[in-house]
Amino acid sequence: MCIIGAPGTTGRQTRTPPDDRRPRLDDVQVLTGFVVVGVAIVLGYVIGRIDLLGPHGRPVLARLIFFVLSPFLMFVVLSQADVSTLFSALLPVSALAAAAAFLVYAAIARLVWRRSVGATLIGMLSAGQVNSNNIGIPLSLYLLGSAALSAPVILLQLVVFTPITMAILEAVTTGQRRPLPILRRTFTNPIVIASISGVLVSVSGLTLPPIVLDPLTLVADATVPVLLISYGMSLHGQRVLSTTGHRRDVLLASALKLLVMPVVAWAIARFGFALSPAEVLAVTVLAALPTAQNVFNFAQRYEIGETVARDTVFVTTVGCVPVLLAVTVVLG
Repeated sequence: MCIIGAPGTTGRQTRTPPDDRRPRLDDVQVLTGFVVVGVAIVLGYVIGRIDLLGPHGRPVLARLIFFVLSPFLMFVVLSQADVSTLFSALLPVSALAAAAAFLVYAAIARLVWRRSVGATLIGMLSAGQVNSNNIGIPLSLYLLGSAALSAPVILLQLVVFTPITMAILEAVTTGQRRPLPILRRTFTNPIVIASISGVLVSVSGLTLPPIVLDPLTLVADATVPVLLISYGMSLHGQRVLSTTGHRRDVLLASALKLLVMPVVAWAIARFGFALSPAEVLAVTVLAALPTAQNVFNFAQRYEIGETVARDTVFVTTVGCVPVLLAVTVVLG
């Protein structure tokens, strides 16, 4: 609104709109977050295309991410999370929304399509595990006003979903059926150890001194770019939805992730838990996030369902943009 010739002025002054009417900066920052992710993926694609890292580049990066970088990131994120946010009402709502996507996918994949246990598990994770870290954190910050809002989802996925996933994948790939060896391999996995340790630090209220935290953060900060580059390398020589026999798996997982899961999260938050409008918006936005790249990391590491994980990550990363915009317009 312009005020011309107001007393005490020498021309035109523009009055700044109130904060609740200035969404453009947030929109630009959210778009910037997606551009950053896209640039890293494109860089990985170029690296794969020119074969810069040689034939062993992808498996080496996969092992580096799985055994070294991801554990550092998980510990840093969870150890610095606020306890009240970690165990807020967002946690059960997110858990129930993910469970709904898991169950629908599992019922169709196992009972109708007769997929194997390992392939079904990767498809379930593709349908219900969200990218709560490298996309969820910046979107929570720019779209919802607080990066901590993604912490309950990170806690749920790392402390609950990851150990269960590791146990099943270990049993499937090693043929081991005895529970004690499976549990031992699961809970000696670096990602599980780091996640549980991070939660214990957060719950205890311990403040890590910079001499301890800063080196951990330095290594943790490498996780997201290396993971995105590795994912981009996997796209070279591949066409999305081109693998015969897997298109319907990818389409089902993507539809559950982008459409069903946000609707279920909204309904549970609104009618089941009677959360505030801001909290309803938060859980719906988090549920609409794309499939986590960690799902592709698991698939690559255990060589199960890699095509489904890769294509679903791509489809949901692209498709979540209009979904998130629609959610914020309707609920925000």
